[in-house]
Amino acid sequence: MAHEIDYQLVGDDMQAVIIGLDPGEAVMAEAGAMMFMTDGVEMETKTATKDGQGLGQALLGGLQRAITGESFFITAFTYKGSQKGKVAFSAPYPGKIIPVDLSKSDLLCQKDAYLCSAWGIDISIAFTKKLGAGIFGGEGFILQKLSGDGLAFIHAGGTVIRKGLAAGETLKVDTGCLVAFEPTVDYDINFVGGFKNALFGGEGLFFATLRGPGNVYLQTLPFSRVADRIITASRRSEGEVRRGSEISGVLGDIISGR
Repeated sequence: MAHEIDYQLVGDDMQAVIIGLDPGEAVMAEAGAMMFMTDGVEMETKTATKDGQGLGQALLGGLQRAITGESFFITAFTYKGSQKGKVAFSAPYPGKIIPVDLSKSDLLCQKDAYLCSAWGIDISIAFTKKLGAGIFGGEGFILQKLSGDGLAFIHAGGTVIRKGLAAGETLKVDTGCLVAFEPTVDYDINFVGGFKNALFGGEGLFFATLRGPGNVYLQTLPFSRVADRIITASRRSEGEVRRGSEISGVLGDIISGR
């Protein structure tokens, strides 16, 4: 039976999750995700995500998290009071926080998707099944695998769409828009096809092909798109400033009679 935790999602575009803790109860989170915690909640940085893990297992777990883009360390928050404690975790960029019950199924995620979870959830690595998916999937050969008996919270950009695929049902997705999927879903990367599509389609050279059964989570605004727009706008602004300085210099020379 899954370990139940009390939680509340707040906000719209910049969400946070507030988790209620009973005495002795603990949750864990990616380093730097904590927003606030009430009196009686104690924070401890660890390498292990489960009680009773040996040093070798803990170090291996930390190394696997580092490979998938997370911190080597995990932060545990335990309530040591006698009433009810609260701890909140905020999303790193605009989007939605998704609660996932891992007692029903493991989940394969893009890098940096993990935000926080019930204590004992395992964060490990999962290699993609096919060479094409590993090379062109946008996440390299490795995806994040979340497993255990409880709730985990992942974050995605923009609005999140959950699609349940029937057995044999196929969905083609922009690789950047794929957030997570269940292990029962077959995942591969395919060339978009067509000379004009490849050069002028504006959707990239490859898309992900997902085949059910299983659930798939999609995001409307990948952070990579936001970063690309910021970089492009920054370069454009720098060019305009440079041109403005050159024009000012020329006008200054004309006015001074040089």
